[in-house]
Amino acid sequence: MVNIIWVAMTIIGIIFASINGTINEVNQAIFKGASEAVTICIGLISVLVFWLGLMRIAQEAGLLEKLSKLFRPLVSRLFPEVPVDHPAMGYMLSNMIANMFGLGNAATPMGIKAMEQLRELNGGKTSASRSMVTFLAINTASVTLVPTTVIAIRMTYDSTNPTDIVGPTLIVTSLSAIGAVLIDRYFYHRRVKKGGARK
Repeated sequence: MVNIIWVAMTIIGIIFASINGTINEVNQAIFKGASEAVTICIGLISVLVFWLGLMRIAQEAGLLEKLSKLFRPLVSRLFPEVPVDHPAMGYMLSNMIANMFGLGNAATPMGIKAMEQLRELNGGKTSASRSMVTFLAINTASVTLVPTTVIAIRMTYDSTNPTDIVGPTLIVTSLSAIGAVLIDRYFYHRRVKKGGARK
């Protein structure tokens, strides 16, 4: 569906530019955007390779396992329906840790795997379970210790201090994660109360 929307927007834009006589500006914007995309990608590759390498070293050294054990009590309270030894728990913890280091590309496969496992726990239903909704909220508003992607973009555009975003990012993402959990819990308890009232 998203592909159809993007194709439709592109075609409409080109037709509108042809009618308005601004097709040259559109062509310039396309080539400029493509050039900037390549520049940003090259800048991101170096930083992402560095952090993914560190993550691999941490995994081999057992650091990720220790971090998972450290966060497991908190995560098990957030997801009481998920057994502690279930694969979904491991995938969710890996996703959260990757997001903490700003490695969205590395976190995404873990998030997809976690959702697949949570769906199995939900009996394969198409409707989202409580755990799936909570995980999506936390994943969207995840706490970020090192915003790797943002730092890489700032480095690409010659920022004088690309890492000065770390403090504000940590504060904002922490508040957004707390807010996401509170809103999730509010609507969950509200739905439970309504269900009890109907009975």
